[in-house]
Amino acid sequence: MASASTAPPSPGNLKRIVAASLIGTTIEWYDFFLYGSAAALVFNTLFFPDSDPLVGTLLSFLTYAVGFAARPLGALVFGHYGDRLGRKKLLVLSLLLMGGATFAIGLLPTHATIGTAAPVLLTVLRLVQGFALGGEWGGAVLLVSEHGDARRRGFWASWPQTGAPAGQLLATGVLSLLTALLSDAAFGSWGWRIPFLLSGVLVIVGLWIRLSVDESPVFKQALAQAEARKADRSGDAEKLPLVAVLRHHWRDVLVAMGARMAENISYYVITAFILVYATTSAGVSKQVALNAVLIASAVHFAVIPAWGALSDRIGRRPVYLLGAVGVGLWMFPFFSLIDTGGFGNLIIAVTVGLVLHGAMYAPQAAFFSEMFATRMRYSGASIGAQFASVAAGAPAPLIATALLSDYGSSTPIALYVVAASLLTVVAVAAAKETRHRDLSDVTSAAAPDRATAPAADARTP
Repeated sequence: MASASTAPPSPGNLKRIVAASLIGTTIEWYDFFLYGSAAALVFNTLFFPDSDPLVGTLLSFLTYAVGFAARPLGALVFGHYGDRLGRKKLLVLSLLLMGGATFAIGLLPTHATIGTAAPVLLTVLRLVQGFALGGEWGGAVLLVSEHGDARRRGFWASWPQTGAPAGQLLATGVLSLLTALLSDAAFGSWGWRIPFLLSGVLVIVGLWIRLSVDESPVFKQALAQAEARKADRSGDAEKLPLVAVLRHHWRDVLVAMGARMAENISYYVITAFILVYATTSAGVSKQVALNAVLIASAVHFAVIPAWGALSDRIGRRPVYLLGAVGVGLWMFPFFSLIDTGGFGNLIIAVTVGLVLHGAMYAPQAAFFSEMFATRMRYSGASIGAQFASVAAGAPAPLIATALLSDYGSSTPIALYVVAASLLTVVAVAAAKETRHRDLSDVTSAAAPDRATAPAADARTP
């Protein structure tokens, strides 16, 4: 029989939790993706004007990659305090940091005004964005996973994942609207600032919703158990979450890192690098490329919950493997369709790519949450996800742009994504299925398949 901590919550309460996680992650991803789109479209000339266009784009994407470098630090800090203090407090802090940094970018003077200080300040603000996002993802998906009905955890936990395409949709939509309404000169002069300044309004809305939700009941129970054990042992100190993760869950961390390679790399090639490739190699206008990503992101948003629900029926691993294999096979048709320069073909290329990406991204939240014990779950899920982003999503647009510059062909870029897909297939194939686990019963990676381990185990959450 399910424990009290895993009993299905009231529908109204669960929907409120899902809404808080979804809106918060949408805002954070809006901020993060907005930078990526701006890096591809205008930052190369605004902050790196002394470089030729392609080199300027490389430098712009380098500052984009810096944000990923800060994400592991965010995962460590937010994971530690999220496992000690709770999920809700840290989610509020991450939203404030991300929104503040994004708003500041909208006020930032360009190279023409303050010289080399401009790209330096841009890089610092990008680091703050990365630090905040490194702590956001783990807390958002855990808040839903630990509140939700265990039988439909894949479905409910996939909703925070829709924050990524929703943020992409919002960021790309605002940029697309501005590029349609403004001349290139006006957009490059002041129009690009508007989407960044809008972040201030979005953060206020997100904070109002996040402050209204309750802490995870699974975390509350685990915290109470930890305090009781501490009292029984006359003040014995509880191990730091990071130490506990590396001791009990290091295999799961490696699996999570490997699982993210194809998911992360393919996403940034499909949504960020395409703005470079389509405009420079296929002769497509910025407006057309943005519109294609906009349409595909809407489809991506719609299919993620469906993939999450499917993972509840057949398991996390089969759905994840389908996405990894599919996105690797799709890369060659993806670039061939873009090369035609047709808007319809561009939409097909990006949409199919994102649908296949969704098969990995949707079950990822539940899959990673189910790998780790409660008192180290925030740390474990965040570390596994964000450390991988340094090797995966961070350099993906940079590597793709460099390969295009060196070879003048999309073939090496497609092979790059195929290699990532193979790595993900190996990692997920080596993992155990997790969909039947009770989050309150998972104790350690030493016995990962013990979904029914007694709560009295010496290593309870």
